[in-house]
Amino acid sequence: MPPISTDALPEPAGPTLTEEEIAAQRNANVAQNLAGLDALELADRPARGEWLQRAWSLTWPKVAAIAIALSIWQIVVWSGWKPEYVLPSPATAFKALWDGISDGTLLWATWYTLQRAIVGFALAIGVGVVIGGLCSQFKVLRIAIGSMITGLQTMPSIAWLPLAILLFQLTEGAILFVIVIGAAPSIANGLLSGRDNIPPILTRAGRVLGASGWSMFRSVTLPASLPSFVAGLKQGWAFAWRSLMAGELLVIIADKPSIGFQLQQARTLADAPELLAVMILILIIGIVVDSLFFGKIEKAVRKRWGLIDTSTA
Repeated sequence: MPPISTDALPEPAGPTLTEEEIAAQRNANVAQNLAGLDALELADRPARGEWLQRAWSLTWPKVAAIAIALSIWQIVVWSGWKPEYVLPSPATAFKALWDGISDGTLLWATWYTLQRAIVGFALAIGVGVVIGGLCSQFKVLRIAIGSMITGLQTMPSIAWLPLAILLFQLTEGAILFVIVIGAAPSIANGLLSGRDNIPPILTRAGRVLGASGWSMFRSVTLPASLPSFVAGLKQGWAFAWRSLMAGELLVIIADKPSIGFQLQQARTLADAPELLAVMILILIIGIVVDSLFFGKIEKAVRKRWGLIDTSTA
C-alpha cells in the first residue's frame, strides 16, 4: 500500500487555537455549567414570602389545637364540675408555672430531670444497639429473644419499679434501670425493623465487596436501616421520658428535687395549680424535644434517603 502524502490532507476549517485559548475556553465552559447548577439550586429555594407562608401553614394548626384544648379546659372549669381549688383555670395554672420558673424551683427541677434523661437514654441507646445489632446478625439469637424484646416493650414502666427499688434501693440506679429497661427494647426493635426492610441487593453487594460480620453491620446494615432506627430512637425517647417520670414519683432523692419530686409534693399538699403547672412543664419538655431534636433528625434522614418530596417539605 503506497504511503499517504501529507500534502493530500485537508487544511483545518478554522484557525488553530493555542493552548492558552483552549484552557480559557474550557474554564468558560466549566463556569457556565456551574452557573447553571447554581441556578437550579436557587430555583429550589423558596422565596421569602413562600417561606413565611410555609412556616405559617405549619404553625397555625398547632396554635389552633392549643387554643381548642385551653378553651375546653376553661369551659369545664366554668361548668362547675369540680371546685376551682381541685380543678383551677388555665390562667391560674400558667401563673403557678410562671411563679415556679421565676423563683428557679422548676428550672432546677428541670435540670435534675434532664440530666437523668440524658444519661438514661444514652445507656438505653447503647443497650438497644448492641441487642438489636446482635439479633440482626445472628438468626438463632433473633429467634430466641426477638419475641422477648417485643414483650419487654409492652410492659408498663411502673411494673419495673418494685424490682428496681429492690435491686438498687432508693438511688439514681433505680431510676436509670427503669429508663433503660423501658427504652432499650424500642430502640432494638427499630434497628431490627430497619434490618428486615433492607433490600437484599444491598446485602449481596456488600458481600461481593468483601463485607462480612462487623464490617457488614457497620457499612451496610446500620446505614440502610437508619430511617427505621431513628423512628425507634424517637419511640424509645417517649418510653424513656414516661419511665423517668414514673421513677421520679416513687424514688425521691432529697438533694435532687426533680420534676417528679415537685409533682409528688404538689399532690401531697393538695396544691392543684402547682400540680397542673408541673404537668404542663412535662408536656412542654416532651413536645420541644420531639419537635426540635428528633423531628429534625427524622426529617433530615428521610430527606437524605429520598423518602420526602423536597418540593413540599
